[in-house]
Amino acid sequence: MKNVRYARCVKCGKLYEATPNLTNCSCGGILDIIYDYDYIKANLTKEKLARRSDNSMWRYRELLPVEEDTPAPPLRVGWSPLYEAGALADRLGIRTLYVKDDGINPTASLKDRASSMAVAKAMEAGAKVIACSSTGNAASSLAGNAAAAGLNTYIFVPGRAPRGKVAQLMTFGATVISVQGSYEETFELSKQAIEKWGWYNRNAAINPYLSEGKKTVGLEIMEQLNWAVPDYIAISVGDGCTIAGLWKGLKDLYAIGWIDRLPRLISAQAEGCCPINRAIAEGEDWRPMEENTLADSIAVGVPRNADKALMAIRESGGLVVNVSDGEIMAAQKLLGRTCGVFGEPAGVTGAAGLKKLCEQGKIPADASVVSVVTGNGLKDVANAIAACGEPISIPGEMDLLLRAFADHGVVVGS
Repeated sequence: MKNVRYARCVKCGKLYEATPNLTNCSCGGILDIIYDYDYIKANLTKEKLARRSDNSMWRYRELLPVEEDTPAPPLRVGWSPLYEAGALADRLGIRTLYVKDDGINPTASLKDRASSMAVAKAMEAGAKVIACSSTGNAASSLAGNAAAAGLNTYIFVPGRAPRGKVAQLMTFGATVISVQGSYEETFELSKQAIEKWGWYNRNAAINPYLSEGKKTVGLEIMEQLNWAVPDYIAISVGDGCTIAGLWKGLKDLYAIGWIDRLPRLISAQAEGCCPINRAIAEGEDWRPMEENTLADSIAVGVPRNADKALMAIRESGGLVVNVSDGEIMAAQKLLGRTCGVFGEPAGVTGAAGLKKLCEQGKIPADASVVSVVTGNGLKDVANAIAACGEPISIPGEMDLLLRAFADHGVVVGS
């Protein structure tokens, strides 16, 4: 790859050739992909990018770790909408707010970005089978993207994974193993199986290319804002791969001179499972936690990408905020009613964290903020209905409709 120099361990600094099937360093550290920024600057300009008609994550090919002749996987991933959310900004008491809705990706989550990259690298490696462990979204994104590319998948999910996500997996033809245990136990079983059968590894913080796919959400935000950097970007955090990828993309743009400063990150976690945020707050190394939250996609008690995530938060001078399940579900309703965006619990945790920080007076009133919604609410309708309630149910008679409106306090026209 002409645009990539090498991969480097974030712990010991050891260098590796950026081959398609890279995993962790021999010391156990996570690898980081290092680019040749002079090459990128010589081959990509803002004007050249603006002329491209490819409205997907692959419009940023010069900033991605793929060979020049590697085809983009079939599904259109990325270039999700960035909505200006004036009504919600007013509710929160801040000047400017944008909502990035990544739930519109093909399998309805931001993790399609990582899986599209994994499929591309698997094709470079000549692999026919890809496998991963997941709390749900990474699994469905891998199964869908791999199916479109003609690859087989083996997916390991904890037994608590929502039925909507399991339904996606089965529909996409994945071989699904539901593990009756925690996510950590699920991950360990997938690791053993991948080693035994030699499958291509899509596991977060094992495959360093995943965060390179996820970083495209940051590239898009900046292009959609015409390269005007917001003060803060809020995002939900589980294993740490997404916030690490977001930060990597922003740093890449800064390195090639396309943005003149970097925003502060807001790391939002569920208070029932917040090992990364706890480490920042306490100024210590992260420690495992139990997985006590309904936000299944970020219920990761043993985060596999903690090192990169912690570096991203600290380098950005970021804020950490933990929110209860009740605050998460309240944010889901608030986003829906002010923005028309339906996010799953994990997907709206960034918005819940932003709301809490605004209420605590930690976000200046004149701030500009982007909140990333990482997954669609249709992934977990059971919790949405539990939070919002059931519809009015009556026989088809007008007098009963009038009575029901009165009983429910419905004022027609309001």
